[in-house]
Amino acid sequence: ETHGISFRIQIGVKELLDTDVLLKLLFHLPVNYPSTLPDISVNSDQLTRAQCMDVKDKLLEQAKKHLSEPMVHDLILWVQQHLKDVIKQSATVCNEKTILSKGAEDGIWMLLLHLDHMRAKAKYVKTVEKWTSNLRLTGRLMFMGKIILILLQGDRSSIKEYLILQKTSKVDVDSSGKKCKEKMMSVLCETEVQSQHKRFQTFEVKEYSTPEELQKEFETAGLATLFSEFVPPLLK
Repeated sequence: ETHGISFRIQIGVKELLDTDVLLKLLFHLPVNYPSTLPDISVNSDQLTRAQCMDVKDKLLEQAKKHLSEPMVHDLILWVQQHLKDVIKQSATVCNEKTILSKGAEDGIWMLLLHLDHMRAKAKYVKTVEKWTSNLRLTGRLMFMGKIILILLQGDRSSIKEYLILQKTSKVDVDSSGKKCKEKMMSVLCETEVQSQHKRFQTFEVKEYSTPEELQKEFETAGLATLFSEFVPPLLK
């Protein structure tokens, strides 16, 4: 009712050398779809990240042509027919791009989330660990008193896909023990990782007994400003 629906579709497409390319498409249809465009995420083991982004951009271009009418089926037919051309184009553009733009293409993003509570903590934590592992995200799930923060780093497309999963999956239970979606999450910050930020090598779940301990975790990662901007208001 509040987040819309998400679903995955896998399709095989014959590519240039007549080998099958397996495309994994994740669609998130907002509540007011189809008068609002869906969020689309594209993954494939046979394509580069840049090619996946190109396929996604082309799909969104097509989606605009179908605005206000159901479009998922048309988009899937379109990608099956045009994947070859998109990949050919993508290869050409890729060769023409300079080394300079490579940094922007490969930018690593960071996401800081605040969760209000976890009723089924063990199950919730396990789910978050599974998602971060599947999407190759690193960072921390941090508990300090009643404060719960999730700090993630990784590809921008993976960060976006994580957000969709977090908003639309039944990750917790309500007061009567029924499975429920996360409705009390806030995105505190979503930004590109800068040179002064240290990269997390793994994803870890950690508990801190004092705000100072939590602050030290941020400072060690070169994220003192992130801490001072977003965490103190939560401590009040």
